[in-house]
Amino acid sequence: MSNTFLNRGKVLVVCSTESFLAKSLVSKLEASDMDVEFSRGEIKDIERFRQKIELIILFMSEDLEDMTETLVYLKDLADDLDRKIILIGDEVEHDLVSKTIQEHLVLEWFKRPLVMDNLTKAIQKYMEENTGENRKKTVLIVDDDITYMRTVYEWLKNDYHVGMASNGVQAISFLAKNKADLVLLDYEMPIANGPQVLEMLRNDSETGQVPVMFLTGHGDKESVLSVVGLKPADYLLKTIDKQGLLAKLDEFFKKRTY
Repeated sequence: MSNTFLNRGKVLVVCSTESFLAKSLVSKLEASDMDVEFSRGEIKDIERFRQKIELIILFMSEDLEDMTETLVYLKDLADDLDRKIILIGDEVEHDLVSKTIQEHLVLEWFKRPLVMDNLTKAIQKYMEENTGENRKKTVLIVDDDITYMRTVYEWLKNDYHVGMASNGVQAISFLAKNKADLVLLDYEMPIANGPQVLEMLRNDSETGQVPVMFLTGHGDKESVLSVVGLKPADYLLKTIDKQGLLAKLDEFFKKRTY
């Protein structure tokens, strides 16, 4: 066995019936050393390995109208964790699914009759390019300034998986469901400010080791010393531009790999 795909997360195959094609796909992927789970669409079943799912394969069928809750769950899962979905089925089924699962979440759509080799190649290519050492890092932005937060999101989205939270509670909620490699945290926020949110993160065993960089609008000596005294991974002035921010993050993650 080549071990090419081991420890790179799961491929989830969803089919409302135990069809021959779906089972054949599972066998082929397992033969390629992939970690595969088969589900008939039960949400509680999928929830068990939610955090480990890297790619979702959805066999669309005539039962779709009875799977509304599952489709919404898969859509939310892909959106929250920045995962992709491969759809398999005809045009009618595709049109129905498209009402729930937006186009940006779909990696590819394979029409029937299915060419299995083309499907498995697409899956292998995606897993090689998006998992393991090749997987993009996840950065969570926490800032009550929605306009600034969305600007930073646009700057980072092509190089990183990016989450957004407008306050500390949302940040904790995001990190309870998703793993982040770095948190960009606004120093000054209402209700719970940056230092208070940092304390909450550090006091939680699940988030205590997540590195945090402060975003601050003040560059005077007193402000800088107050930020540095909390021992964040770094602090960044909000006047930083796109290229400067990308360079900072690139340098940070390179150092962490050494």
